[in-house]
Amino acid sequence: MKEPIVTIKQKRDEKFLREKTKEFDVSKLKDKKQAKEIRELVRKMRGIMKEANGVGLSANQIGIPERFFVARVPDGQGHQKFYAIFNPEIKKKSKEMETVEEGCLSVPQMYGPTERHYEVTLTGYDQHGKKLKIKAWGLLARVFQHEVGHLNGGLFIDIAKEVHKLEIPQNNEL
Repeated sequence: MKEPIVTIKQKRDEKFLREKTKEFDVSKLKDKKQAKEIRELVRKMRGIMKEANGVGLSANQIGIPERFFVARVPDGQGHQKFYAIFNPEIKKKSKEMETVEEGCLSVPQMYGPTERHYEVTLTGYDQHGKKLKIKAWGLLARVFQHEVGHLNGGLFIDIAKEVHKLEIPQNNEL
């Protein structure tokens, strides 16, 4: 069964997406039973993200109002690197900014040039409860900023320079 991604199509859902999420109880990651359930949830989120052709998915995008997200971004060699980060916080941002076309699974078919910091330092916890500190640049930094933005109740359309709808050609053949 496909999990629905919360989108801005319904006012109630948009209101939910715009609420700041609450801290995730990291002690759950140390409890065997709860940790197993969380790993299963992370696996499920990874599948939802992959099926939707996304590179990131925050917990509130599937209706969970807690601070964590998953991401899947190619590394320098083109291999997909997977992240599951709990209680993420951006601690440092470069002065250098970069504008790139961005979209969002919760804002279907809408895209726009979005300015973000080129480099960030993110802290948080991995799915085993171990503290993390990741220095990221380029696409990975952009994904981290986008997902933390979700967890803070923001959407890319709030900061995009302009937003346009992707026109999907209709196939009239039977």
